[in-house]
Amino acid sequence: MTSASPSRDHGDPGDAPTLAPPLSAPVDAVRPSPAEEARTIAASTNSATLATLTAGGDPWASFVTYGLLDGDPVLCVSDLAEHGRNLAADPRASLAILAPATETDPLANARVTLAGHVEAPRDDAERAAARAAHLAAVPAAKYYVDYRDFSLWVLRVQRLRWVGGYGRMDSAAGADYRAAQPDPIRPDAAGAVTHLNDDHADALAAMARALGGYPDTVTASCTGVDRYGLDLRLQTERGMAYTRVGFASPIDSMTELRSAAVELTRRARGH
Repeated sequence: MTSASPSRDHGDPGDAPTLAPPLSAPVDAVRPSPAEEARTIAASTNSATLATLTAGGDPWASFVTYGLLDGDPVLCVSDLAEHGRNLAADPRASLAILAPATETDPLANARVTLAGHVEAPRDDAERAAARAAHLAAVPAAKYYVDYRDFSLWVLRVQRLRWVGGYGRMDSAAGADYRAAQPDPIRPDAAGAVTHLNDDHADALAAMARALGGYPDTVTASCTGVDRYGLDLRLQTERGMAYTRVGFASPIDSMTELRSAAVELTRRARGH
């Protein structure tokens, strides 16, 4: 009789592929903070899964749309819907938001859960701002936003959990979330990522060797760009790996991206 094999946790990769560790510390490997990552994901879409509590205390998940008011999600829900009744009775709620997919494996894509409690807008000025924020994100809501049986709720974020894919996750407080700003580069970076991979693969490999901590890089491709730098996926002499190369200083617009990438290439090649 054989004994059952022990259960596997995050510390045991099992049969999953292992990643080659860096051979030296990456240079300027600054990343967006978890709060910045969360703000960027929240600003990247207008739909999410809302979790509320029923009168009996059971969790209830619903598909909803939202806008953002200083980062806090603004919901417009029917008072007749189960999640609408739940919010009116118990303001505790959380919102699970998926970023637009960039990987074929769903669990490799970024997402965030925003948790807190909902409130009706506090005064007429906030109600007008909340209404405008929801309509800006969900134009179709103009057909029902002013119905008497629909309510605007603002989710006051108290904490969050951000997941950037396998092995990348962190938490942050609501105050940090509201103080952060969405990344100005990532929403429009798809074309730049394609250009880097199609036309500058040699430069990406040079960056990984000289700046990313992987001098044994064989090939490299860019998987993402943000205001602080580039994310790279590598094939090294020791197997697959991921690394980060940072810009000399943060950039604030797509017009700055080309010069920042040229500067990275210059540093990588020692020119």
